[in-house]
Amino acid sequence: MSEKVVLAYSGGLDTSVILKWLIEEKGYEVHTFTADLGQDNGSVREDSMEEVKAKAIRTGAKSASVMDLKEEFVRDFVFPMFRANALYEGSYLLGTCIARPLIALRQIEVAKKVGANIVSHGATGKGNDQIRFELGYYANMPNVKVVAPWREWSLTSRTQMLEFARKHNIEIPMGKENEPPYSMDANLLHLSIEGKALEDTWEPAKRDTYIRVKHLDETPNEKETFEIDFEKGDAISINGQKLSPANLLTKLNELGAKHGVGRIDLIENRFIGMKSRGIYETPGGTILLHAHRAIESITLDRGTMHLKDELMPKYAELIYNGFWFSGERQMLQSAIDFSQEKVTGTVKLSLYKGNVLIEGRKSPHTLFNKNVVTFETDSVYNQKDAEGFIKLNALRFRLRDI
Repeated sequence: MSEKVVLAYSGGLDTSVILKWLIEEKGYEVHTFTADLGQDNGSVREDSMEEVKAKAIRTGAKSASVMDLKEEFVRDFVFPMFRANALYEGSYLLGTCIARPLIALRQIEVAKKVGANIVSHGATGKGNDQIRFELGYYANMPNVKVVAPWREWSLTSRTQMLEFARKHNIEIPMGKENEPPYSMDANLLHLSIEGKALEDTWEPAKRDTYIRVKHLDETPNEKETFEIDFEKGDAISINGQKLSPANLLTKLNELGAKHGVGRIDLIENRFIGMKSRGIYETPGGTILLHAHRAIESITLDRGTMHLKDELMPKYAELIYNGFWFSGERQMLQSAIDFSQEKVTGTVKLSLYKGNVLIEGRKSPHTLFNKNVVTFETDSVYNQKDAEGFIKLNALRFRLRDI
């Protein structure tokens, strides 16, 4: 009897070739797992997921599982990350990284269900995703065996892959006959583009590189203003309308994309050791980051806010490098979540020509006290007290020169 393997399967050319390769070259009984994370920006149709399942079976899979994980993705992964205002290397909102632990978790769940102790993925040996997937596998099934075809097979070129596909009657999607100009990853949080057409770091990305977010010359000439309500650090409604996590992020994506919000072109340091260039479109996430920082600005005291900002780069790096299930990430998450207990209130913001403009914020837990900060006469703050405060802070400077 053949050993069973569960493959993380997208339905595209690469994972379809991997599916057949696992059968023909490795002799495995293959079961596929596909995660619906809102690859089409939250509008993945049920029939498209059914087609992914059908294609897996046609290509030789023994069984094909598809899970709608959009709500879980946003509620249990995206929102906790945004409580930290996480940015990798100051710019990247971690859209690809945050999806991998959930995919790994549910893939292992399928492996246990079908009785497999082997899992496989389509990540290359040069990238970060191989690390993220496999750390997730081992965290949830310590004795699992991992097969990573890109690290061991002989299909080292696009031509060889297409020849393998034709030989085994694998459906080749329209436009895949030639070398693709980009490698893409998409989910409800973002869309990322990397690859050949971007490998000259001096050349700007072509106009058609961008897919989700409108070009600035296509955006409205009037700003759009709306409100986001937060409760304990998580966005819960837009203009007073309560929405589920996935539906809320979908709505923010629509608003941001319409106004050209959320594009970045960056060079990042991969965990594996090399630099790579990526185009990222994260419209809803960009709005959410600005709004969350705005509500924190009136609900967190200085010490808490500054400590959070110090912890954030480490937290972001852990997620980027694939350590979502690590004890240190969970420890930091506990501290971050504790800080969000009173991060509740409303932010008013406008979108205009790629900009997110904060116009107001209010909270039942606001620490902004007009009676203290006023430039008018007040009875709660003695300005003379500042003299002693300054002299005490200057004492080490004064002693240095004695």
